[in-house]
Amino acid sequence: MKTYFHVDMDAFFVSVEELFDPSLKGKPVVVGGRANQRGVVSAASYAARKFGIHSAMPLRTAYRLCPQAIFVDGHPERYRDYSRKIFKVLKNFSPQVDMASVDEAYMNITGTERLHGPPLRAAHRLHEAVKQETALNCSIGIAASRMVAKVASDQAKPNGILWVVPGEEARFLGPLDVRKIPGVGKVTEKNLQAWGIRKVADLAALDEAFLTTHFGQWGLALAGKSRGLDAGGWFDGEVGDNDGPKSISHETTFNEDTADVDTLESTLARLSEMVGRRLREHELHARTVQLKLRYSDFSTITRASSFDHATQLDTEIFRAARDLFRKNWRSKATVRLLGVQASGLEAGEGQLNLLAEDKTNRWRRAFTAMDHIRDKFGEDSVSLANGMKGRFRERVHENPTGLPGKTPGEDS
Repeated sequence: MKTYFHVDMDAFFVSVEELFDPSLKGKPVVVGGRANQRGVVSAASYAARKFGIHSAMPLRTAYRLCPQAIFVDGHPERYRDYSRKIFKVLKNFSPQVDMASVDEAYMNITGTERLHGPPLRAAHRLHEAVKQETALNCSIGIAASRMVAKVASDQAKPNGILWVVPGEEARFLGPLDVRKIPGVGKVTEKNLQAWGIRKVADLAALDEAFLTTHFGQWGLALAGKSRGLDAGGWFDGEVGDNDGPKSISHETTFNEDTADVDTLESTLARLSEMVGRRLREHELHARTVQLKLRYSDFSTITRASSFDHATQLDTEIFRAARDLFRKNWRSKATVRLLGVQASGLEAGEGQLNLLAEDKTNRWRRAFTAMDHIRDKFGEDSVSLANGMKGRFRERVHENPTGLPGKTPGEDS
């Protein structure tokens, strides 16, 4: 039987900010932007959460709930730095670690008893090691499945450890609201409640055929999760497999809607750089580039185009995104949001002609050098000239560049 840890940092972004500004401790703090800006809450301190503020809430809503809160733009470079420190601590406890995001990780600690002791003792040792190395608190869930470990870490917050002993999964999960199951959002919760399913025990009592009929393949995954099994989505693979992403995207919402073509195209250049960097981190190449364009009235279009060869070069991604933009933008119409996505991901770029290969190699060397500069001095330290006017503060999100464990060679 396997043993998994789910390690989740407590109010990670806020806690890092408090290390650099101790005056924030104990106060309602919101990370993600200013109170009058568009965008959403990336993290809220426990003091802010008492007012009903939570992640993904619009910043302006958070301000209405708690006008006295301190709103912080956030510092992604700091979060990446501390995430790397945490990753190194975790790797000292197990070679099988997956960073699910910048502030949470799954660990397979099966077979490490001789080194670290039984699961609960190992968790306490890990808990202390993270605190000693980073001065940050974390919560740890322990279980025979990653799904239950994740739920357990959430129940252990803040700064706690919870072990769901094998065989006790149903008793642990049963009384919990269905929204506690990873992957169950507001829409799914509402649909389940329409059938009288409010607790995990209600879900576990249903026949798989009923769930499949009404929820398709997701219904089968729900049935498995309700019994404490790893099923669907993230849980399809094994910890340490690191299959890589199916697509890579970045988007930004403008603080003020704009119809300035230079600003819009420059923003596309910056987004293309961010996508290209993450492609290189994963050693992947994209066959397809997709543009996301949202106007002031919230109407949104997506358009895609494919290359005759796969690429990971910022310049090629940008040209494709710009061409899509020029073909589909309603001239002088104000834009609220732009996004660039790369999909059709492959390990290689395919066959190029000799002239194109020479040019591609020169660009590849240039972008590799730029990546090294960003690793050392930050994401905004170097950029294409096309992207200078479109510079924007990087939003804190779950798939940042430089995520530990996702960069080739960083597992050592």
